[in-house]
Amino acid sequence: MNSDPSRIDAIPTQWSLIRDAHSAGAPHSAAAARQALVLRYAKSVRRYVGGIVKQADDADELAQDVIVRLMKGDFGGADPTRGRFRDLLKTAVRNMVHNYWAKSNRRKTADAELDLVAGTDDPDPAWEQSFQSNILDHAWAALKAFEKSNPTNPAHTLMKLRTEFPDETSDQLAEKLGVKLGKAIRADACRQMLRRARLKFAEALVDEVRMGLADPAPGRVAEELAHLGLLEYVKDFLPDDWTTSGELAE
Repeated sequence: MNSDPSRIDAIPTQWSLIRDAHSAGAPHSAAAARQALVLRYAKSVRRYVGGIVKQADDADELAQDVIVRLMKGDFGGADPTRGRFRDLLKTAVRNMVHNYWAKSNRRKTADAELDLVAGTDDPDPAWEQSFQSNILDHAWAALKAFEKSNPTNPAHTLMKLRTEFPDETSDQLAEKLGVKLGKAIRADACRQMLRRARLKFAEALVDEVRMGLADPAPGRVAEELAHLGLLEYVKDFLPDDWTTSGELAE
């Protein structure tokens, strides 16, 4: 990871996007911030709503309502001292689902899915899974962007190959990578490239998690990674001085 000490401070957080999205003095910046929030959370919201509301059309409409709220700037009262942004978003989605059921005059037997949104402070595996998928999606996108800007480093291509063929030996993986790149790749070189690619992916995950925390201290980042079931992607790169340096190491 880049050792520039200003790097962590330069990473935009969801909370900074929220502040920018509600800046009355800079409408163009606010619009851009709201668009960034939509791009970051639209898939996560739709996945979660789709797990509760079984009718696809209704789920689409509800998810769209949440996105419209983001675009309109309806989260201006969000306070980072009261918790994580993903918890705020989860509460908003749950409330909108409750309102949907109430306004639709659904029969009691149809309300069984409301158990999934019973209490805003309760553990919610469906939301955690949706948010985990959201973070992974953005980490993969970051790795793809890295490879595009560094065409001699096939980090994304190699990680995708490993995901598609998890049981392949280094020789087999090197052969598949060589076909993709149009040149011969040695097994030992493939192992080294894969290790570096995994590190890049881990860095992208850490950056994504940092963005969602009001306090992006290394200890809090590690806790959040563990909470979302993502620590396995990062643990091999956590150095002994992680809690002070906040930097992953190969």
